Amino acid sequence: MKKSVSTMLMVILLTILAACGNNGGNGANEGAASSAEAANTATESETTAAPEATSEEAVRLTIGSWRTEDKAAYDKIAAQFHEQNPTITVEFAPTKNTEYNTVLNTQLMTGEGPDIIHLRPYVAGKQVADSNFLVPLDGTPGLEQIPSELLIAATGSDGKVYGAPILKNASLILYNKQLFDKLGLTEPKTWDELIQTAEALKSNKIVPFAFGSKEGWILSLTHGAIGPVAYGGNDFVKQITTGQTNFTSQAFTDSVQLLKDLEPYYPDNYEGIGMDDMRNLFVTEQAGMMIMGDWEIAVMRKMNPDLQIDAFPVPTKDGQASVSTWVDGSFAINVNSKHQEAAKKFIAFALTESFGTTLSNELVRQSTIPSVQSGDELIKKIASFSNDAAIATPYMFNVYFAAGNPSSKTAFETSVQGYLLGKLKVEDVGAEVQKSVDTWFKPLSQ
Repeated sequence: MKKSVSTMLMVILLTILAACGNNGGNGANEGAASSAEAANTATESETTAAPEATSEEAVRLTIGSWRTEDKAAYDKIAAQFHEQNPTITVEFAPTKNTEYNTVLNTQLMTGEGPDIIHLRPYVAGKQVADSNFLVPLDGTPGLEQIPSELLIAATGSDGKVYGAPILKNASLILYNKQLFDKLGLTEPKTWDELIQTAEALKSNKIVPFAFGSKEGWILSLTHGAIGPVAYGGNDFVKQITTGQTNFTSQAFTDSVQLLKDLEPYYPDNYEGIGMDDMRNLFVTEQAGMMIMGDWEIAVMRKMNPDLQIDAFPVPTKDGQASVSTWVDGSFAINVNSKHQEAAKKFIAFALTESFGTTLSNELVRQSTIPSVQSGDELIKKIASFSNDAAIATPYMFNVYFAAGNPSSKTAFETSVQGYLLGKLKVEDVGAEVQKSVDTWFKPLSQ
């Protein structure tokens, strides 16, 4: 009987995590969303950790991750940790991003897996925590400095924190500074100025926005960046998550309309363009701007070292600004690890300014550690936007509406694709999303 229960649970977990795709280009997870309900709780006998090794013994910790491209950075960090903890060696052992979820969850169901798990954020991470595969981290030194809006990315249904957020993302407008300077263009401060900038690029035979609707995640990410221009940002997010409004509202419909308003400034045949094509348009300087996550900066610099990339927040109609933010991933401890005390030491290390600085500089990314100042001027500039409570707003679909079967985030992406192809009306998008949301979402308490 126990064997059949375990088998059933394994099937459920693999189904859930198979739906948690890598939606963020270059392996950066912009919110792998589950398309099933949370898995059943694993039995106590299946999740009991093995005895801890004695403190005198040499310990080798493994870190599982989907970020194969980050190995060199983590090898450097592992060496720094080993200097401070001579008896503990850390091995960063990533798995191909398209295989990570399946491999990890097979390991967890069989009582194995890495000691430290690179946890996908929000829904996917919560489901792993709710299945009793992770060790609660509440009280871990350094965790108290992480803002509460970031900790929710790795918080279980029981309210406990199961992961230490290490990197965060921001989506905004990247632009080719050399092209802007050549045409005498400056960073627009209002939506009308943004349109004027797009017109100037177009008149000079430059694609204003490197954009494509072939991949759904690009649509939700783009909407997450420009949507606040119509619905106003944090006030709307609070209203919709507490049930004071919904996706059929005029404010949300207007936010979807913005995607169509920018259509004259997209590449020809954008419906068939994916992330690789978008990136190539920008890197080869055929496009002047791109609404995208900041993880792409390091990627595109490698592709074209001479490319002068800069960034500005999305300008609103009233002259304000907006930047969409969310957690990239967190470090969690496998409940099956035989070295939980050593793993806790590494988690505490991952919450230090030293770790955050190294990671930020090596990966050209934003750290979640408030005191970390990136050595890269552009990342430092973007961090100043995403840390500004007046303009930073959560990537709403990724943070709050990535559950359901299929997920409400997926329902939005599919509906927008239909809208841009002329198969749906703009108001149909919100209606389809609301149908999905009604199947699972319970408004948060105010």
